[in-house]
Amino acid sequence: MWSGRFSSEQTMNKMKKTLLIILASIVTVTILPAQDKLEADAAATLIEWKGNKIVGSEHTGIIDLKSGWLSFNGDAITGGEFIVDMNSIKNSDVKDEKMRERLVGHLKSDDFFGVEKYPLSRLVITGSNRNADGKLVITGNLTIKEATHPLEFVAVESIAGQTRTYSAAITFDRSLYDVRFGSGRFFSNLGDNAIRDEILLNVKLVVR
Repeated sequence: MWSGRFSSEQTMNKMKKTLLIILASIVTVTILPAQDKLEADAAATLIEWKGNKIVGSEHTGIIDLKSGWLSFNGDAITGGEFIVDMNSIKNSDVKDEKMRERLVGHLKSDDFFGVEKYPLSRLVITGSNRNADGKLVITGNLTIKEATHPLEFVAVESIAGQTRTYSAAITFDRSLYDVRFGSGRFFSNLGDNAIRDEILLNVKLVVR
């Protein structure tokens, strides 16, 4: 008699524990916010680049986004990845066609980005936060050639229906990515031929 009652109590306790585990799982799933993912509209996205000599001229142009996406936890950016087609480098400031082609060819060569060997560059987004001024700060890792380094930049967000647009001025140090031509970090006595290591990207990213 006692053994039967004890066995029934054990069974009831096990059932209660199982029920609590199930309820806890349901509550956890309910509490966890949904992760949304939006794809980049490569045709609507614009990436403008600018490079300068230490003294004198500068060059500008565009480069194409191949693909990309962003993930969201509510309104917060939690991740993402963007692939840039390095073969798509174009120049917009040199008017003479032959000079422009020569410049673009040089940028694609091993002196700069070596696009034959490294046709793609990649920005992996790791997260975002708001700074003291309430501005959106996005963090990630930029890969060019075989080098990867952390990157942080401020972006301005606008939302229209299911479309989000992000505008940002992103600066990276080319010397960290083995882009050596005309860099004072690798060569001395360059004089007026020295080229700044900092490259500016003005980006308008569209995701839907």
